[in-house]
Amino acid sequence: MLYPIRFIPRLKERLWGGHELLAKAKAGKAQHVDATKAYGESWELSAVAGDVSVVANGYLKRNNLEEIIEVYMGNLIGDKIYDRYGLTFPLLIKSLDCHDVLSVQVHPDDELAAERHNSYGKTEMWYVVNRTPGAALYVGFKDTSITREEYIAAVNEDRLPELLNRVEVEPGDVFFIPAGTVHALGKGIEVVEIQQTSDITYRIYDWNRVDAEGRSRELHTALAVDAIDFARDGASCHMHYHAEKNRPVTLVDCPYFTTNMIDLDGGLERDCADLDSFVLYICAEGEADVRMGECCEHISPLDLVMIPAEADSVTISGSGKLLEVYIK
Repeated sequence: MLYPIRFIPRLKERLWGGHELLAKAKAGKAQHVDATKAYGESWELSAVAGDVSVVANGYLKRNNLEEIIEVYMGNLIGDKIYDRYGLTFPLLIKSLDCHDVLSVQVHPDDELAAERHNSYGKTEMWYVVNRTPGAALYVGFKDTSITREEYIAAVNEDRLPELLNRVEVEPGDVFFIPAGTVHALGKGIEVVEIQQTSDITYRIYDWNRVDAEGRSRELHTALAVDAIDFARDGASCHMHYHAEKNRPVTLVDCPYFTTNMIDLDGGLERDCADLDSFVLYICAEGEADVRMGECCEHISPLDLVMIPAEADSVTISGSGKLLEVYIK
């Protein structure tokens, strides 16, 4: 029988990164870390080529995600999910530490990504874990009547930020970013990001900054134009919810993933016998014990554990805020 599975995080050096994610490395949870560098992303669970996650616990330790899917198939990820995605796990889970503002970017949808890159598109969501006072992000346009021509002119005239919908954030805020939505995380924000398995990003504005060698990063202006949904209402990307103690509350429900919030205070049992999907628990705040049968894993902030699809139920106990992720 399978058990709650943990994975070794992969820290990614980024121009806009900081040092908050190094705490994970100091706790011995991440690999290949240089404490002198700035890390912007920790890939908690990944099937991206070259960055496939490796199991950190139990008898599957040191096997990678693709290898264990090949052996356990639907018992691990769900029969319908295996039939659809095969050995490629369909989600990429990240923690981000935005020490500086990220580039303004957009991701293609499934159709365009398949045509151009033989890849899935990238729909994603953010859960804000922490922020400095006044920190803001950008999502969609302020005016949904903007035309393709007006957008191109704004890019050419270096005034794209004037068109963007800016939102100040608080811990616990949730944003849903469908493919085609122009967006950028701002300085001083820490988020958990849940997305399709895709690393395709079209960078369209980078705040005129340069790296240590004085070089600007590549922009993908021409590629991005056909990927942008100009009618995307940025305000609709901000998801509103009311947390309830020890009850799952849906944050995002889309064809690619469902994410619930559990405001944990004590314990509860989750029935997953009919779900036909893996379930991920990501600790956003506090700590919890996640138990499947006789096996238990303790998780603290930014930790992730996977419950295999064969599980009939999961018992969770502790105090904090957990994200529960699966595919319907």
